[in-house]
Amino acid sequence: MMALVDAIGYTAAVLTTSAFLPQVIQVWRSRSAKDLSLPALLTFIIGITLWLTYGLMVAEMPIIVANLVTLLLNLFLLRLKLRYS
Repeated sequence: MMALVDAIGYTAAVLTTSAFLPQVIQVWRSRSAKDLSLPALLTFIIGITLWLTYGLMVAEMPIIVANLVTLLLNLFLLRLKLRYS
């Protein structure tokens, strides 16, 4: 049963994290981030940081891995937003 729970967790992690790759690639290629909302991006980064903190506190690797990678992608997206806006 635990293997199934872990598989669901890691699958969710891969899907939700990879959902940001097209956005990062689009901004990187176009060198334009004008359509990204800075308040939404900052709010999301705060939320992901809290999820990562929660994952660390409960020692759940799917939560930790997913939110760490998502946080890094969104921090990179924030950097692009600040650079190209």
